Parts: sequence; structure tokens; C-alpha cells
Amino acid sequence: MLRYRGKKKVLDKVKELDAFPKVPEEYVDSTPVGGTFSVLTFFIILWLIYSELTYYLDSNLVFQFMPDIDMDEKLRINIDITVAMPCSNIGADILDSTSQSVFGFGELQEEDTWFELTQEQQDAFDAIKYLNSYLREEYHSVWKLLWKKGHGSVRATVPPRKTKPNRRPDACRLHGVLILNKVAGNFHITAGKSLHLPRGHIHLNMLFDDTAQNFSHRINRLSFGSPANGIIYPLEGDEKLTTDENMLYQYFIEVVPTDVDTTFESIKTYQYSVKELERPISHTKGSHGVPGIFFKYDMAALKVKVYQERENVLQFMLRLFSIIGGIYVIIGFINTIVLTIRTLLFKKVAPHVLVQKQTDSQSKYKSNPLLITPDLSVPTNLVRQ
Repeated sequence: MLRYRGKKKVLDKVKELDAFPKVPEEYVDSTPVGGTFSVLTFFIILWLIYSELTYYLDSNLVFQFMPDIDMDEKLRINIDITVAMPCSNIGADILDSTSQSVFGFGELQEEDTWFELTQEQQDAFDAIKYLNSYLREEYHSVWKLLWKKGHGSVRATVPPRKTKPNRRPDACRLHGVLILNKVAGNFHITAGKSLHLPRGHIHLNMLFDDTAQNFSHRINRLSFGSPANGIIYPLEGDEKLTTDENMLYQYFIEVVPTDVDTTFESIKTYQYSVKELERPISHTKGSHGVPGIFFKYDMAALKVKVYQERENVLQFMLRLFSIIGGIYVIIGFINTIVLTIRTLLFKKVAPHVLVQKQTDSQSKYKSNPLLITPDLSVPTNLVRQ
């Protein structure tokens, strides 16, 4: 069994090991001013560390434009629209520039309903309509909140109807998902069921039916791709009301592919901008066309890549240490100035106080004759804290 025979134990040697030797207490003159500056320095450094950490974690958003070369992908469109006509009187179709059969895109579900909302449904729809309108107008001031905080996209969600009116349904809800080619196309809702032909399709109501038409509509959902944080879909929460039987509504949509890679998600989706036009159809007045609701969309040649960019960890640590060291040096310099001014004021205003402090200090140093008694009139011989 090995035994240490030195005068001090190994543990004591380790305790005495200090890479940063401290000033002995005999050389330290504690003052209220120094203590106040020490507490102040501690809180300032603590606040700066918190601010720097918050700034480092709150990374910058980078929006990068690049050519869209993924032309083989499919385009998903999410639809939930209520039209103020029975489902038996309208038909929804989609055509694109590839002339592909619409049966390959999927099929929307038709649900007979009532266009007039209950008070609960109307309040919910008005809230979504107001919020979406506000975000579109104030996007320049809230875009960071939308992209970084992960609040998700604004979706128009109307609660289900609890009581049904005692009358026949007067509206049709068209909802579902269509998988489209990534090319320009035209999704439209017009009078009459459609009949598909080898080179297109026709709506039967345009040929022989003469029923009244009302294309007032409410858009609960119209988006492309999967929902993503930070993206606002301009048409969701939109509502158009009309008393004209021959009204044409046109929406010209520019779809922009968007790759999102943030803290909360990594997804490939789409955002869009829209321009709209509405006009009554009157062949006698030279306003030609087909009454209905038309969504004409086209794909942008560029896509947007959104990602978060953080500062290098080494740069962050160097900046943090330099700030802490700078604050420590500045506070120490201010402390020296304040103590010097305090000593000068004591010499002129209350010299007896300075004499009393010198007497107390001399009695302190009598216990150790090896120490040189300092001149308290000059504060540079002491280290104050």
C-alpha cells in the first residue's frame, strides 16, 4: 500500500493550485462604492449575456431566388368553396395546357348545403376574413412573426351547422384535393354538369337549361401544396355576393414554388399571388363570356428558398467574451475615477473622516509588520472592490 509522506496531502496541493492568483485580503480595501459597482457590473453582464443568446438563437431569415427545374413534380390544389346554387345545377372542372383528361386529377366532393350561415358560423368566418385581410395589408410588419414563431398558416375553419333550416338546400359545397400537372391550367365552376369529350368538355346547362344562376360564393380554402408557416393564402376567407344572374368572376393566380427549411419545418410547398376581375355578361352590351367562377393559374419560372442563417459559434463566443471584458474594464475605470473624486472631496470637506480612515487602516497593518503602511491620501496603493 502506497502512502504519501509529505507534509501536505495531495488534496491540499490540488486546492492550492490556482491559475488565477488572487490578491490577499490584507491588500484589499472594500468600499460601498466598489460593492455597488460590482453588483451593477454583475447585472449588466447578465443582461448582455441574455441579449446575446436571444439574438443568436433568433437567426436571420434568408430568401433566395433560383430557377425552378423540378418540372416533373405534381401540383396539389386544396379546394373548399361554397356556391349559392344547388349541386345539380353546377359543375366543376379543370383543364391544363397538357390536354390531359380531368379524370386523372381526382374528383371534388359535392355536398348540398345552405348558403346562409348560422350566427356561430358567420362570426367564425368574419373573424378569419378580418384576420386574413389584416395580414395581407400588414405583412411587411408581421412577416418575421409568421415565419419564425411557427403560428402556421391562417386557415378558414367554419364550425359545422348545428341546426338545419326547414327548406331545401340552396347551395353546393365543393371540397377536396386535386393532383395537377405543374403547368398552367384553368379550374372553373359554371352552370350545368360537364360532358367530357376527346378534345375537351362542354357543360350541358349551356345548351338547353334556362334556370336562374347565382354565382355568389364563399372561399373557405384555396391553396397549393401543403400548408406551411409564414405563408398567407390571399383567397381564403374571401366572399363574393351578387344579385346578377350572369356574373363572371375571374381569378388570375401566379403560383410560386417555395422550399421552406426553418426551425419548425422543412417542406416543399407553394405560395401564390392573385388578381381578380368580376363583370356581368351581357352580349347586347359587348361583354361576352360564360357566367361562372374561373381560377386561371400559371407557374412561376423561379422558386423561393427560405432558410435560417445563424452566426458561427466561434464568432458568437468571441463577441460575447469581448463584451464582458469591455464592461468589466469600463466599470473598473469608472470606479477608480469615483474613488479618486471621493478622496479629494474628503480632503476638502471632511478631512477628519479621512484621518479616521487612516487611523483604522494603520491599526489593521500593525498585526503584520512586514506590510508597508500605505498613505491613504493617495488611493493608488490599494486595490478596491
